Amino acid sequence: DAMATYVMLAHFTDQGIKNIKDSPKRAEAFRQSAKKHGATVRELYWTLGQFDIVTIIDAPDEATMTALGLSLGTLGNVRTQTLRAFSEAEMTAIIGKMV
Repeated sequence: DAMATYVMLAHFTDQGIKNIKDSPKRAEAFRQSAKKHGATVRELYWTLGQFDIVTIIDAPDEATMTALGLSLGTLGNVRTQTLRAFSEAEMTAIIGKMV
């Protein structure tokens, strides 16, 4: 089964920044949660600038990714924005379907 790729952008909440020292442990817990949902965290970076964390995730479908994002949100440490990402091959196939 082909997996779709998603980019998840995150901002720390007040709770998340207050407990920043736990962030690496929370990242590992997120990887395990993703696995339980049937998704894979391919990359996870703490970043400077507009977002605090950028994560690349492979998931089988949008419902899985939505469930994963909602599960993460209930913990209260981050607020997220998720983007569907397309590889060059996927984009070429999409463009090929244009009429």
